[in-house]
Amino acid sequence: MLVADIQGKRIYRIPAPDKRLDKNGAPKEPKKLGRVRFPVFTPNGTHVVGFMIKLPDIVGMVKQPDKFVPLDALEMYEGVPCVVDTKENFDAPAAKRLGIDLDRCLIWTGMDVRTKSGKSVGYCAEAAFDSKTGEVDHFQLTGGMASSALLGDIQMPASYLKGYRDGAMIVADEVLDLSFSGGAAAHAAEASVAVSTKVKAGAKVLDDKGSVALDRGSKALGKQLGRTKGMFKSFAAEYKKAAGTPAKKKRAK
Repeated sequence: MLVADIQGKRIYRIPAPDKRLDKNGAPKEPKKLGRVRFPVFTPNGTHVVGFMIKLPDIVGMVKQPDKFVPLDALEMYEGVPCVVDTKENFDAPAAKRLGIDLDRCLIWTGMDVRTKSGKSVGYCAEAAFDSKTGEVDHFQLTGGMASSALLGDIQMPASYLKGYRDGAMIVADEVLDLSFSGGAAAHAAEASVAVSTKVKAGAKVLDDKGSVALDRGSKALGKQLGRTKGMFKSFAAEYKKAAGTPAKKKRAK
C-alpha cells in the first residue's frame, strides 16, 4: 500500500461492535471523522503506526487540532474506512496502547534526504507499507516534480534509512548506486536512448522555477515532530511560509 492511496481519504467513526444496531436492528450509519492528513512513522522508519486526521472546522470557522488514529484501528464498515469510536483508538491513549512515543515519531514523507556523507538526494515523496502490519517496504525519493517526470524516482529499501538529523532523512551512501525508474528518460534509457546533460539541466531549471513552492511546502510537512495531541497544529502556517504563499489579510471591521 502507498501513502498516496490513503492520504486525503475521508475517515468515519463507528460505534463499538455491541452498539452498531439501532432500536430496529438496522446497522447504524458511520459518522464523519475527518480526512487523512499525514502518515505517522516510527522514529526508525520501519513502520507506519497511524495517521493524523484533519477534523472539520466547527461551524466552518473554529479549527480543531488534528487527531492521531493508529493503523490497527482502521477497518472497513458499510463500504467506507472507519475507526471504532473508543478512547484507546485516539491520541495519547492510542499511543500508550501501541507502546509508542508520539513525541519521537516522524513524518518521513516530504522530508529532505541526505546521505551519511552529506550528499543531497532530494526528498522523500512516497512510502510503500503493509496495510496490516504497517511495515515499510521502501521509500520513494525524488529530486522534484520535473526531474521525477523526466528521470523517474529512486525506490529505496527501508533498510537504507539510517536516521534523522537537522531536518533531514539520513540514508546510506549506497542509495547513490540505486537506479532511477518510472520517468520518461528512464523508459528511453531502456530503449538505449541516452539522456543528455542538457535534458537533466532543463529538468533542474523546471524544478527550481516551476515547482519550488510546492517542493518547499512538501518538505516543510516532513520536518514536523510529533506531539501527543494537536500534532502538526502549526503545519498550515509553516507550509504557506515555506512555499512562499502570502497569508490571508484580516478583514477590516
